[in-house]
Amino acid sequence: MVKRVAIIGAGVSGLASIWCCLEEGLEPTCFERSNGVGGLWEFSDHSEEGRASIYKSVFTNSSKEMMCFPDFPYPDDYPNYMHQSKVQEYIKTFAQKKKLLRYIQFETLVTSIKKCPNFLVTGQWEIVSEKDEKQESTIFDAVMICSGHHVYPNLPTDSFPGLDRFQGHFLHSRDYKGPEVYKGKRVLVIGLGNSGCDIAVELSRLVTQVIISTRSGSWVMSRVWDDGYPWDMLYVTRFASFLRNALPSFVSDWLYVKKMNTWFKHENYGLMPLNRYYKKEPVFNDELPSRILCGTVSIKPTVKEFTETSAVFEDGTVFEAIDYVIFATGYGYAYPFLDDSIIKSRNNDVTLFKGIFPPFLEKPTLAVIGLVQSLGATIPTADLQARWVVKVFANSCTLPTTNEMMDDIEEKMGKKLKWFGQSQTLQTDYITYMDELGSFIGAKPNIPWLFLTDPQLALEVYFGPCSPYQFRLMGPGKWDGARNAILTQWDRTLKPTRTRAVSEAKRPQPFHNLLKILLFPVLLLAVLLAFY
Repeated sequence: MVKRVAIIGAGVSGLASIWCCLEEGLEPTCFERSNGVGGLWEFSDHSEEGRASIYKSVFTNSSKEMMCFPDFPYPDDYPNYMHQSKVQEYIKTFAQKKKLLRYIQFETLVTSIKKCPNFLVTGQWEIVSEKDEKQESTIFDAVMICSGHHVYPNLPTDSFPGLDRFQGHFLHSRDYKGPEVYKGKRVLVIGLGNSGCDIAVELSRLVTQVIISTRSGSWVMSRVWDDGYPWDMLYVTRFASFLRNALPSFVSDWLYVKKMNTWFKHENYGLMPLNRYYKKEPVFNDELPSRILCGTVSIKPTVKEFTETSAVFEDGTVFEAIDYVIFATGYGYAYPFLDDSIIKSRNNDVTLFKGIFPPFLEKPTLAVIGLVQSLGATIPTADLQARWVVKVFANSCTLPTTNEMMDDIEEKMGKKLKWFGQSQTLQTDYITYMDELGSFIGAKPNIPWLFLTDPQLALEVYFGPCSPYQFRLMGPGKWDGARNAILTQWDRTLKPTRTRAVSEAKRPQPFHNLLKILLFPVLLLAVLLAFY
């Protein structure tokens, strides 16, 4: 029987895993190579090998009500989109209030995770850790890997001919910390992701010129959506998800493109994605279109080649006298402490059931938490993943057979290709994925039952934001405060912006939107009948 669980990393996934182990009566030991919790959100003014790294000016792309631990809301006076220091403050408070710090071994590096000789019988793992240059070997019944996916930079230098003779400086975005050193310089940013756009926009105020080079373009969204509400509290709803999945694909695609182009016409800014219908995560940047309009940021296609001082783009144009090239080209998956064959088994790609369990393990005693990416936030996703995992460890839940898991992986890969295009990341639809995990442990909200027993709550759950509290409403791990947290989520959203109250707070009216959606086919039918 699983009792002792090793957890690798004390970021948000690691903390969620510790808490879920304790809820299940397991004994967690967390290994953290730094001297504090927070993982990615623990800012340092220099990057360290093997650790996630962010720049000082990072703000969240998910709003606070959508990215909290499901039984631990953010303080109501916190801004909706938070600076990294605020997120780190919240994470530390969570760890302290839940009394998780006692289970963490800080400044301890895990160097090896291997199956024990009797693994086929026990499912146990040997963990070798290192602290103060001393190694220690410990046996654990199960392992939860929570080391994240922003650790090992993807620096595709081989893909850019001539880079070896380029006389300027080049670096990966993980080594970027702030704009001061680039003042007055000419900078090329390669990559149109969130980091690349943040960096380019920040640099545009100090540098002589900054250009973003993009291979495939991207949708760019503002954090501020319809009527000034946070984007995810309007977009990530059960009703909206139902419509996206229920409508014919050509209708759904048309509505998606129309919505993405509402703020500005992407084709006029050189940002239009090559395949506009893919639902890949858009870039969130409130300033990029304005910077392009003001001429302080320019968008160019892929770099064809570098010379000693310049970059030649595919369209034949040249960016001369470059001082710095910043590669905002993402990250790769790597677990140097683990045999690659355990996690990468399908064409050397990461192969995990539900993005969590290696399907070919003889015993389901190893899980990866926080690897799946979606339009939802990491914290609630990691929490629900960990809740399911500890149930599997404790034999309260059973995994399907290897063949069934592989069939599911193949099916999900096909859907991912259709929805998101070719990508190394494990992308999925947030609500569909969360409901799937929730159904495994009995935590998926029962919408029909809620409409019968608590219509006020049901309306907010179905038409309102699909906030993390929904997955602590019922089932194991139920939180008594979940109902109230859902019914008051808009109060906490509006409080930090109403620092000058001039009238009553205005909450969104989802039924108005529903009415508009239902009126559209009625009007269309009326027009057709009139012409007929």
